[in-house]
Amino acid sequence: MSNEPVTVGDKAPDFTLQASRGRTVSSADLAGKPYLLYFYPKADTPGCTTQACGIQEALPALGKLHLTVIGVSPDPVPKIDKFADKYGLEFPLASDPEHELADQYGTWVEKSMYGRTYFGMERSSFLIGADGCIKAIWRNVKPAEHVALVEKAAAEL
Repeated sequence: MSNEPVTVGDKAPDFTLQASRGRTVSSADLAGKPYLLYFYPKADTPGCTTQACGIQEALPALGKLHLTVIGVSPDPVPKIDKFADKYGLEFPLASDPEHELADQYGTWVEKSMYGRTYFGMERSSFLIGADGCIKAIWRNVKPAEHVALVEKAAAEL
């Protein structure tokens, strides 16, 4: 686990993860292409559904910007598959059950709810350029605002 969260300009951490619909996603396969990694807490919850459906609707526009999108959560693949099927999500949703990638990005954080503290996924997004370096970071992003932020930053790549 990294002690320091990644920052803009850093080389994006390498990864290979199992994803929805029998896919595997990896940084090696994305080499030379811009991509968005967005970390979300839990499949099929209100905020995560709003965020995922917003991205799905924006895929044509993001595709014109040559941007690949990958969602990452600690959920197991069967739960992610069910979520993707329920909402027709075409982009890969990756499973990071041991939060290894989340740790590298600093998105597996201590949270608090109703006086109880626990560790969970921080809703955060990272725009990676074709050079493999992080171009933009949004931490604690609001689901409804996510797509607009990404489209603006991706258009500037």
